[in-house]
Amino acid sequence: MKKPGKAYYMISAVAQKYNIHPQTLRLYEREGLLKPSRTEGNTRLYSEEDLEQLETILSLTRDLGVNLAGVEIILNMRRKIEQMQHEVNEFMEYVKREMVRGLDDWEQRLSTALVKSSPTDLVRTPPPAGSSAARIEEPARKKTS
Repeated sequence: MKKPGKAYYMISAVAQKYNIHPQTLRLYEREGLLKPSRTEGNTRLYSEEDLEQLETILSLTRDLGVNLAGVEIILNMRRKIEQMQHEVNEFMEYVKREMVRGLDDWEQRLSTALVKSSPTDLVRTPPPAGSSAARIEEPARKKTS
């Protein structure tokens, strides 16, 4: 279905622009590589996104010698990678929000604490070597004779 305000091209204009036969465009559609929208009279209309997809297909077939089965696999992998990237980005945003929320909670807990201290005040550090607290003395033993 075509969206208002976008540019669309008929099959003859696309074929001429990319120096390919209209049958090639129909083949790409049959193979599921392109999905142009249609008018009520069933005329194919290619959007800018369709042309970008076509340029990718032509680059793979003309420049790299990939067959149509390979093109389909590559396009599917690209879609999956884009989807995964989107999911990773969403997860990173979630983690950032949770971290900020966690810091806010921590700061709130510190501000309402009965004894104000920083997290480093709560960590025990070993006494310096050589101090009396550092020496461990053995308990006296009873002599058995």
